[in-house]
Amino acid sequence: MGVVGIIILAGLAAALLYVMWSDLRTRTIPNGLNAAIALAAPLWWFAQGLPLWPDAAIQIALAAGVFALFAACFAIGAMGGGDVKLLAALALWLPPIPMVRMLMVMAIAGGVLTIAMVVLHRARKAEGRPEIPYGVAISLAGLWALTNHILTTPAA
Repeated sequence: MGVVGIIILAGLAAALLYVMWSDLRTRTIPNGLNAAIALAAPLWWFAQGLPLWPDAAIQIALAAGVFALFAACFAIGAMGGGDVKLLAALALWLPPIPMVRMLMVMAIAGGVLTIAMVVLHRARKAEGRPEIPYGVAISLAGLWALTNHILTTPAA
């Protein structure tokens, strides 16, 4: 991976850290941030030498599938809209198998986060249901996937 690729990945990592901060603070993920993550993916493809056909087309199809799957979760109230858009944007960055792995890590991190939020909610004796900042779990899983990719890709 060249310097440009490292800079692009650093930008994605910074964006994911901002997602975590924003979601913890306001329980929202800005649309502009999701758009920036999605629109930066083609730069990543170019920096990696990803051919438009079929590889970039596969990434776009994967993102559409991830969006459709998690939009259904949004429709039943199981996930926020910003979370759905973030997952689709990340699907533009990760090939299918790493994306599935990221989703598994996200589910585990999300479960731990949910338990922690429920315990905190009950400890505060708050009314209603706790709001889960699931963007934190998505971002942690995304950072894990990026780190895993960097550390397991041969240098030459």
